[in-house]
Amino acid sequence: MDTGADTAPSALTSTADLVGRRAVRAVFVAFLASGFAFASWASRIPQVRDALGLEPGALGLVLLALAVGSVVALPVAGMVVTRLGAGRTILLMSLLLAAGLVTVAVGHHHGVLPVVVGLFLVGFGNGTWDVAMNVEGAAVEQHQGRSIMSRFHAGFSLGTVAGALLGSALVALHVGVTAHLTAVAVVVAIGVPICVRGFLPALPPEHHAEAGPPRHPLRAWTEPRTLLIGVFVLAMAFTEGTGNDWLGVAVIDGYGAQAAVGSLTFAAFVAAMTTGRWFGSDLLDRYGRVPVLRVSALAALVGLLLVVFGTGLPMAMAGAVLWGLGAALGFPVGMSAAADDPRHAAGRVSVVASIGYVAFLAGPPLIGLLGDHVGVLRSLTIAAGLMAVGLLVAGACRPLPGRPADDAGPEFPSA
Repeated sequence: MDTGADTAPSALTSTADLVGRRAVRAVFVAFLASGFAFASWASRIPQVRDALGLEPGALGLVLLALAVGSVVALPVAGMVVTRLGAGRTILLMSLLLAAGLVTVAVGHHHGVLPVVVGLFLVGFGNGTWDVAMNVEGAAVEQHQGRSIMSRFHAGFSLGTVAGALLGSALVALHVGVTAHLTAVAVVVAIGVPICVRGFLPALPPEHHAEAGPPRHPLRAWTEPRTLLIGVFVLAMAFTEGTGNDWLGVAVIDGYGAQAAVGSLTFAAFVAAMTTGRWFGSDLLDRYGRVPVLRVSALAALVGLLLVVFGTGLPMAMAGAVLWGLGAALGFPVGMSAAADDPRHAAGRVSVVASIGYVAFLAGPPLIGLLGDHVGVLRSLTIAAGLMAVGLLVAGACRPLPGRPADDAGPEFPSA
């Protein structure tokens, strides 16, 4: 006679699976929406520049406001996420980012100051949102028992592609900046708060009571492992950012390629990176985190060297693909490593993101300055040097003792 005792575990498992799948979709949408919002703004930079009548130098200073917003946000994001939780943080930051987009959309008709204020709000909202969604992504990854963080970052890449394509289409249709960015702001302000409802339920405070009293998130800045993970992410982010910003120019200048071929090489790099992020999770589960990261870093290093010292354009294009594949997993897996211990994930992810984002800020001008003296193509060797550093410190991403992953087997136990 069935007493129902056997069905209870099955029902609980089914509920947990449902919650997990819902959380996976919600985090993926959060990553996608972040990429979509950022690329929507980026697609309208030329029109905003023309409306304000800015020279390149002045435009660079205006765009710096976005970077400043991110730099201010990232070090304190850990405290915000610890206090509010990932879902509530993303909800508030999506509204702040939307307000920044509207400020830019309307303000660019009235002068530089409103655009600077709007971009600072976009940068601050995006930076804090970034930390929060990586913390939640790591929690969902641990809940699911398999490596999926890289797929969330692939979602961000897909969002940037969607935002760029929509922006290009609206420019071709002569849709104004104000209508475009305001519409994007409305979509973000409505869609993201709905999306975060699918996040994992917050654990009660007593869940971690046995581990001792909570500590301040800024303590993460004193942890050698966290700082080394930050160095690894810095190296990988610099390599990724260098490809995004300079690969097309390097191929055109260094190999005498046509502009279309330069764009095609860049597209191959981005496609390889997105592919690596989508399918890399299976490799992480099969071979473990550190071995895959070391092979990835080595692949990126070899690809970079093929681009810089290749004997012809076909070799350089093949190198660009290998470079993209190798750079794909560094940033997302670094975030997973920083969040290995859920109790301290917010502070550690904030530290790692802060260090990693230095690459996105310092990389473009550093390559440009060096390129003035030795050419853009040869200046890419600085990224190769940093990749060598990343290869050496990849071991810092090894899972913490007691976590379910190790380097000798699958990243997570099989279901």
